[in-house]
Amino acid sequence: MHAVKRLLWWILASSTGGYNRARIIKELSKTPRNANELATILDLDYKTTRHHLRVLEKNYLITSFGTGYGKTYFPSNLIEKNSDIFKEILEELERKKINMK
Repeated sequence: MHAVKRLLWWILASSTGGYNRARIIKELSKTPRNANELATILDLDYKTTRHHLRVLEKNYLITSFGTGYGKTYFPSNLIEKNSDIFKEILEELERKKINMK
């Protein structure tokens, strides 16, 4: 299995917070945002959103510019170069989410 694919499966599918991390990447792929905007748009607690952002940034899946409240997040080059793998995993996560309802 491709190393990036393993990383994405581990970060996005191996924990309960993985689905929300995938949602964050999906939203950032549309438009760069700060933590507060993401929390509002995705209907997540602000502290939870910040936690997910730290995990994603630590694993090189997102990048940021700025500091403090205005710190803006973007998808990393790793995600952009492997968008097909990300989309495949996101589709699988969304399929599982629908089946769980």
